[in-house]
Amino acid sequence: MTRKTPPLLALALIAALAAPALAAPQLPTGSDPKVRVQDDLFRAVNGGWLNAAKIPGDKKAYGTFMILREQSNEHVKALLEEAAKKPGASKEAKLIGAYYTAMSNEKGLDAVGLMPLQDELAAIDAIKGVDDLAAVMARFNQLGVPVPVESGVWPDAKKPDTNTVYWGQGGLGLPDRDYYLKAGKQEETTRKAYKAYLAQLARLAWDPNPEATAAAAYNTELAIAKAEWSKVERRDAVKTYNPAPRATWDAKYPGFGWARFADGIGMPAKQDAVMAEPSYFAAFAKMAKATPLATWKAYLKLRLLDEFAPNLSKGFRDAHHGFKGEKLQGLSARPPRWRSAVEATNDALGEAIGAAYVQKHFPAANKARMKTLVDNLLVAYKDGLNKLTWMSPATRKAALEKLAKLRVKIGYPDTWRGYDGLLVKNNDAVGNLKRAAMFAYKRDMADAGKPVDKSRWDMTPQTVNAYYNPLGNEIVFPAAILQPPFFDANADDAYNYGAIGAVIGHEISHGFDDQGRRYDGTGTLRDWWTPADEKAFNARTERLAKQYSSYEPLPGLHVDGKLTMGENIADLTGVAMALNAYKVSLGGKAAKAINGTTAEQRFFIGYARVWRSKSRPEWLRQRVTADPHSPEMYRTNGVVTNVDAFYDAFGLKPGDKLYKKPEDRVKIW
Repeated sequence: MTRKTPPLLALALIAALAAPALAAPQLPTGSDPKVRVQDDLFRAVNGGWLNAAKIPGDKKAYGTFMILREQSNEHVKALLEEAAKKPGASKEAKLIGAYYTAMSNEKGLDAVGLMPLQDELAAIDAIKGVDDLAAVMARFNQLGVPVPVESGVWPDAKKPDTNTVYWGQGGLGLPDRDYYLKAGKQEETTRKAYKAYLAQLARLAWDPNPEATAAAAYNTELAIAKAEWSKVERRDAVKTYNPAPRATWDAKYPGFGWARFADGIGMPAKQDAVMAEPSYFAAFAKMAKATPLATWKAYLKLRLLDEFAPNLSKGFRDAHHGFKGEKLQGLSARPPRWRSAVEATNDALGEAIGAAYVQKHFPAANKARMKTLVDNLLVAYKDGLNKLTWMSPATRKAALEKLAKLRVKIGYPDTWRGYDGLLVKNNDAVGNLKRAAMFAYKRDMADAGKPVDKSRWDMTPQTVNAYYNPLGNEIVFPAAILQPPFFDANADDAYNYGAIGAVIGHEISHGFDDQGRRYDGTGTLRDWWTPADEKAFNARTERLAKQYSSYEPLPGLHVDGKLTMGENIADLTGVAMALNAYKVSLGGKAAKAINGTTAEQRFFIGYARVWRSKSRPEWLRQRVTADPHSPEMYRTNGVVTNVDAFYDAFGLKPGDKLYKKPEDRVKIW
């Protein structure tokens, strides 16, 4: 509901007369005393650090997340090195030790050259028609090589207790279709560099005509990009749910060997699929038939080489870093090999590592305190839903039911997934990559048509991140994010609610963002909203989209308010609910000031502190183009301009740069 307010002059006068003078808050190390919180909370809290910090040459960005991820990588590295030196009797120790040893051995990669990919290269050369093409693309799915049809197994959005197979668009070597389609000098420069990189890969693989091979591959990717749905369209949970029974594949999408593809990825014989982007599949099927096989072979060869280049011989590693690292991310130095080895071992054997990680780095007390935080957030959400003025009783009842059914996972899974049957050799890095990818893919595909295992996690405990799963209506917080500055066991509650509390609130809010709201408490995709409530909700989100689309992190490059909609809703609502949860935690007691800083001020300072980060321009451009998250400065300032409590905490008044009239502040949940 829009609040009526007095004219600005009267409002300023009232604030001056009624509001007591506020002492300057005590800001954390790394703040900038020259910047007022009222003008720029992000820089006031983080500006000193931003001015002094230099992004390491081997990193695309630097800040809270990157520092914690590096710390997690260091912890995992120590575990892997110990396992490699002393594998002991544990099967898991032997697996992770051997995998890490092979991935760390650059001399071993140089010695074998392209030999580990000979089977795949031979299969490409042997393609005689669209059925063979489909079989190779199926094989590449199992290996994790991007191709035009990408498949996976997830709960059916209409029957979330049962797994099904999803097919979606894919197969591009650049980060997003816009890299191929958008006009501009920077875009043309990137495309030129990409074509040179493809030619370099072909040359390293002894291709007799590398430039022609690169051109054929690039033009294939360009055609795919033209057929693809935009990233905003792909966010639509309803439009991307399109069941496709087997009997309809060839009739609706003629030109491609769909049955051969389904058999190749190991789909059960009677299993149907869900196609995310039907018009794309129709265009791709026509393209599959019309494109010469020689062109498809060039495309597949370079997709394969690009995917495995970081783990092939030195020439391939250098080429990959030169384009993907230097040109796309702005890196000036090569990341150390151990980091690649850690990340690859994490990808392949994450839960085997996770079991050891939590024993060493996740105190039980952290999990108990997190549970208290989550419980208070849920109380705050319930109270917020009950007080909404724009929502009807029928929709509110369904929303409360969804909130009550929310599952919470903290730290690590109750049951670890094993790796029985996976062969790992300590001298076969690429072979290990291939076998691990196929092992994971086949294990997932075997679940198609079967009941969903709701104990599963989609992140490992050593991951510095968190997520909401709409199909399971669950929030998940891995152990590695539950540490300072997100969660500080030595900090007061006001700070922690602003930091990790806002993260918890963010993930809960995804259940009620522009797409999450379309799923009910069981994870079923269905419309449980009245038309009037949907209209009221959309009116608010459109205002938020307009706000974020006005932000310009680089000259001429604006944030896409529609692409970032879900994350912006979650940020805004998460902060509001986390502050309410902090008040719940007080149990009626008054919050105390510490060193002249009020609890509400500490809350917002804690929130701003977690977003401390700076990015290279190349990486920032990539993020704004393809990432549904807004850059960190807007995740801070863009949120608090809409939160009344921020104005009260710091005495904002007209003329302050973060000030918005009360009627212009966006409030959703």
